[in-house]
Amino acid sequence: MSGIATRTHQLQKMIAHTAAKVMDTRKTSPNSRIIEKWAVSIGGGINHRFALYDMVMLKDNHIDYAGGITNALSACRSYLKEHNLNLKVEVETRNLMELEEALASGMADVIMLDNYSTADMQEAVIRTGGRIPLEASGNIRENTIVEVAETGVDFISIGALTHSYKSLDLSLKAIRK
Repeated sequence: MSGIATRTHQLQKMIAHTAAKVMDTRKTSPNSRIIEKWAVSIGGGINHRFALYDMVMLKDNHIDYAGGITNALSACRSYLKEHNLNLKVEVETRNLMELEEALASGMADVIMLDNYSTADMQEAVIRTGGRIPLEASGNIRENTIVEVAETGVDFISIGALTHSYKSLDLSLKAIRK
């Protein structure tokens, strides 16, 4: 957990001059989700949904199966209403056309910008005008996080925080010379 908290802190510190927040994903080690997400919080990041039950995320495969973003969001909202569930809905978009469809539908609570270029992220921020939170996701690394944060996105999700961390060496052995 030391590695997760430290890495989260390092990344959040790199983008502290922006309003963006480093966020984890559900990609955690088996049986360790609670403590790995806690480590992200300790490091200054924020937690995305904990499990499938606390927020709906419509991913590309759901959208394709439903025949588009509007259809997927509509079906999702109908299901939530029918089952009296009060959950936020995040929708993944792959390009600016899908972003426009998600905005036009008015049914998403958060829009994910999946594997967008930084130029397209900037354009997405302009087009949304702060009406809805934007999450940047996909292949964000230390060498790109500042540029991504400076686009104006609200959240930057990084699965590597919890699935590719390096633990700190906290040995209590005396160093002998």
